Amino acid sequence: MAASLTLSDADSTDVVLVLSNAPDTLLAKRIAHVLVEEGHAACVNVGAPMVSMYMWKGNLEGGEEVPITIKTTRGRLPALTDRLHALHPYEVPECLVVPVIGGSSAYLSWVREQTGDPS
Repeated sequence: MAASLTLSDADSTDVVLVLSNAPDTLLAKRIAHVLVEEGHAACVNVGAPMVSMYMWKGNLEGGEEVPITIKTTRGRLPALTDRLHALHPYEVPECLVVPVIGGSSAYLSWVREQTGDPS
């Protein structure tokens, strides 16, 4: 099933961060590897495990999760989101898109080149 993604109008070459997580380091590394290898992301950072607390179906849940920070472009978001959902075991995986309002010109160009969105 394709993931639903809501985006405001903007340039498809705009660089964005996608925040997500995984239930363990092994899966986080697999997601990172696939997203970069398939060109959906220029870079994926896999963080140290941390505890997440949240409400799920009326119950307070808590557990260890591994944060994932994905660097990509707006144009890659639909395919990246679909792939993330396909790789992820959660019914509702975290997928938050954060706009990048600035950065090193060389780095932003590199992200665009790696994701097939040169500018």
